[in-house]
Amino acid sequence: MKIKKAVVTAAGRGQRALPLQTLVDRDGQVKSALQIIVEEALSAEVDEIAIVLTPGQQVAYGAAAGPHRRMLQLIEQPSPVGYAHALYCARDFVGGEAFLHLVSDHLYISTGPQRCAQQLVELAKAESCSVSAVQATRESMLPYYGAIGGRRVAKQNRVYEIETILEKPTPTEAEQSLVIPGLRAGHYLCFFGMHVLTPGVMELLGELVNKQPGLPLSAALDALARKERYLAIEVQGRRHNIGVKYGLLMAQLALALDGGEREEVLAQLVDLLAARERDQK
Repeated sequence: MKIKKAVVTAAGRGQRALPLQTLVDRDGQVKSALQIIVEEALSAEVDEIAIVLTPGQQVAYGAAAGPHRRMLQLIEQPSPVGYAHALYCARDFVGGEAFLHLVSDHLYISTGPQRCAQQLVELAKAESCSVSAVQATRESMLPYYGAIGGRRVAKQNRVYEIETILEKPTPTEAEQSLVIPGLRAGHYLCFFGMHVLTPGVMELLGELVNKQPGLPLSAALDALARKERYLAIEVQGRRHNIGVKYGLLMAQLALALDGGEREEVLAQLVDLLAARERDQK
């Protein structure tokens, strides 16, 4: 299975401005969140990237893409009718091919030798099926994510066969349907904000958005899991949701601590904490 295209969705009501925020990346360069996300996709060796955005955002997003502007296709979602519809807007760009999908309000930091997108794409190519990245997430964060239920795949570390998907489940729903043996108590496998999806997902999206606009993407992914083989992988890395309270701050700290100036940043944090401690005495 070849994966040469990526789609980044950025049309959500509370999401539009987030990719335009600037941070200092691991290489010490100031970049927009969008540019960091695009470079994550490029690490997986895709050739084309589409950004789904709201009308009137093309100039701002083109500028935020920095040196990657020429390789991007900007696709408008005409009206804000949900995440699933936003991804469906990229159906002509995707054509009949499998594709990498990332959300624009998450930044990803690998804790292994490969970038997170590389790990995901590598498994999808090896297994020739859809694969979603997941992360063990504490119960209190369930209101922010879709979550999976399923079973571990024998002899494959951190890989799961997806059986069911729920969008932002309650703790009771998660306990009833999403418990996976081996995870810490009170933790569930929630989406990482990164997927490789087969062309079949666009067919399902078409059926769903025509019947009920505004449905979450998880509804289509749950249908996909019932139709064809669909895996999840706990990637070696962490996601940072820049759309939650202190999300940008935590993402910036994570990028800084993963970069070449880690010791300097740590020293400044220690100084800041020490000064605060002195001031409170």
